[in-house]
Amino acid sequence: MKLCRFGEPGQEKPGMIDHNGDLRDLSEEIADIAREALTDQSIEILSKLDPMKLPMVDMPVRFGPCVAGTGKFLCIGLNYSDHAAETGADIPEHPIVFHKATSAIVGANDDVVLPRGSERSDWEVELGVVIGKPCKYVTEAEALDHVAGYCVVNDVSERHFQTQLSGQWTKGKSCDTFGPIGPWLVTRNEVPDPQALSMTLDLNGKRMQTGNTSTMIFTVAQCIAHLSELMTLHPGDIITTGTPPGVGMGIKPEPVYLKAGDVMELEIEGLGRQRQEVRADG
Repeated sequence: MKLCRFGEPGQEKPGMIDHNGDLRDLSEEIADIAREALTDQSIEILSKLDPMKLPMVDMPVRFGPCVAGTGKFLCIGLNYSDHAAETGADIPEHPIVFHKATSAIVGANDDVVLPRGSERSDWEVELGVVIGKPCKYVTEAEALDHVAGYCVVNDVSERHFQTQLSGQWTKGKSCDTFGPIGPWLVTRNEVPDPQALSMTLDLNGKRMQTGNTSTMIFTVAQCIAHLSELMTLHPGDIITTGTPPGVGMGIKPEPVYLKAGDVMELEIEGLGRQRQEVRADG
């Protein structure tokens, strides 16, 4: 099942994509794609609806963030061995964890706005995992049972802020608009193996990233289990699981960074496509 949120910012309604690819309005069935709507019980009820009996939504329409009410936006860094190599980093012994501010979250096709002083903003296509039920001290074998679904994430990153302003990576990861998610939340029953998904990112029509989740250092299940040892994960929390090689900072002989007017296009197998135009703040 492909769930989504559509409409203008702050006025999004819950929706579902039917088998013809048309958008259907779910607002008479649930209040939003959030919290209790992400439980196994709620998703099972929604799966039994006949989407052809739901109101059709005329396209085009803005797709908002595919989940609402996110309490934590957790990120796993350097989780692809070939990406670690291109950045000159060692393979981590444990998952590298950092936060991305929830205020960075925007819709899949919303503009990415470069903050004032940014000269090294970069792209990162990533598999996003949305938690569906509380998760604490789970084993790797149990971990995926706590997932509501999966989505595309662009973990946009300002590398100077991230590495040169002292402190944690969060500084370079949390700028407004630096967290496009969606367009859809694809329920876990439609993603039988999250470690077998191809992923790409194009910049201005040129392929920059090509990867597959099979090359993760730490699997989705391992990441969830690890995080659950550190904190309780709640419905609506997002985990973004790392990026394959091809980011701008790794390009030789000179890095390439985002500038106003650039267009990023991202896709993960079965999870949909994103498209963001880049503009400067102010």
